[in-house]
Amino acid sequence: MTGTAAAHTVAADPMSVFLRFGQYSAVIGKTPCSRVPAMALRAGVFRKGNCDEDPFDEDCLHGCVSTFPNQPLVAFRVRLIESASDLSNCYTGQHYDLSPLTDVLGPILELGRFCQSDGPSDATALRLAWAALGVLVDRYDIRWMIGCSSFPGGNAARHQAELAWLRAHHLGPEELRPKRRSSRCTNLPETGTAPVHLPQLLRSYLKMGGWVSDHAVRDPDLDTLHVFTGLAIDAIPEPRKARLRALARAAQPTPLDLARAAP
Repeated sequence: MTGTAAAHTVAADPMSVFLRFGQYSAVIGKTPCSRVPAMALRAGVFRKGNCDEDPFDEDCLHGCVSTFPNQPLVAFRVRLIESASDLSNCYTGQHYDLSPLTDVLGPILELGRFCQSDGPSDATALRLAWAALGVLVDRYDIRWMIGCSSFPGGNAARHQAELAWLRAHHLGPEELRPKRRSSRCTNLPETGTAPVHLPQLLRSYLKMGGWVSDHAVRDPDLDTLHVFTGLAIDAIPEPRKARLRALARAAQPTPLDLARAAP
């Protein structure tokens, strides 16, 4: 879908987000302009080209950052959780007991299926993805972001160094950490060498003040091992917030753009 068509979708759907920055565009919504490229990238990353869909997709907004002409670089899905009862029904809640978060004030945004195209990470695409997410955070006064940050390969021993480092440096507050729900969970080890590699999504969470659970869960379906990740919006450093908001403002389509996209 062209940039003007995506901009028109935003004008028609108040749930959507559309940003354009140079050759990059970021779209979040439920319409094909966001869902189709996001699902295509997810299929390549998580399923070796096969369809990657589950029942949670219907309750989510789908995000994609692309370059012209519609080359997907980053994809993800988000779900707005407005009541404590929804915590047990979201994707993250299927793997972790989120009852410690039921007293958290304000809406929660669940971020999942975050992935990138093959090759070196594109820093601009990643920043634009977070800027678009920031638009949703401000629009709905989101207080927390949660999700599962995955390591490739479900063998916990393979990731011992990274897991031990997370336990030593980024363990969440005991009163907020999720409890065990899955039968496939494993405690984060107490000892290990220096970490070799952390997933991009997890690095982003930690740089913004995020924290992890005290256990990881093996996902045999995707052959991954993931940790719960929580991020209080108030914990994000103000300079980081300011940079993302500035990027979002710079990437907002002008009224003229929307007028040209109208039928």
